[in-house]
Amino acid sequence: MSHSHSHKHENKNLKVAFFLNLAFTFLELIGGFYVNSVSILSDALHDLGDSLSLGISWYLQRKSKSEADRFFTFGYSRFSLLGALINSVILIAGSIFIINEAIARFFEPQEANAQGMIILAIIGVAVNGYAAWKLSHGKSLNEKVVSWHLIEDVLGWTAVLIVAIVLNFKYIPYLDPALSILITLFVLFNVVKRLRQTFLIFLQGTPKEINADEIIYKIKSLDKVKSLHHTHIWSLEGESHVITTHVMLRDIHEFKEMAEVKKKIREILKPYNFSHFTIELELSEEDCSLNY
Repeated sequence: MSHSHSHKHENKNLKVAFFLNLAFTFLELIGGFYVNSVSILSDALHDLGDSLSLGISWYLQRKSKSEADRFFTFGYSRFSLLGALINSVILIAGSIFIINEAIARFFEPQEANAQGMIILAIIGVAVNGYAAWKLSHGKSLNEKVVSWHLIEDVLGWTAVLIVAIVLNFKYIPYLDPALSILITLFVLFNVVKRLRQTFLIFLQGTPKEINADEIIYKIKSLDKVKSLHHTHIWSLEGESHVITTHVMLRDIHEFKEMAEVKKKIREILKPYNFSHFTIELELSEEDCSLNY
């Protein structure tokens, strides 16, 4: 499969999953109010977040093909962070609303329409299951991550279905709001975790999967390398990482020796899959103003 065809296939899968999820989210919101179930409304909140994620992923997949320009010299991939931030704020605000509604129902129990909940739950398992299956065949990180979100939705709807079946045979008014709070807390846990990752990238923190000390040690261990300074590692959007460093050399007599050192440094950096790196080579006689 060519790279171009792979991009089109991924874009198509994300598009199908987005419209399926968005359409079902609206059905969920209407159905949740109709059957008077806060657990379904809380899952609708989760699906809304996933719809936003799918929409952003779909848009950014198309946008990522845009070449870097003088306004955004690293390209447009970092725009995904803004989408993640907006998504997180919406989910947190919605979660607070749902938890407030669920707590109120503990004090004033309301009967939910169990038959309606069963129908919506079956549709929910089918729609999210199909979307997850479509994306599970994808090769890209985008498709795999979104696929796991949809699998979480399938599990959530399975829980709603079980509760609805129980309510269909026995009236337990606290079961629906209790499930709602559990689903919402699960959503909040993942949102806060995602928000922490987003802030880490915004603040240009070192990606957790990259050991900066290990890289510095390996480069400093090379012959002709005296020291390193002004070494920075960060991520553009969580997937594409960048490193810049100044390498002070010693005992260099010919240009080909510098070229050989740079080649070895590139070999050290290769396993880390950096999308961009800048290596500034300096001779020991030089006085770098950034050497601190």
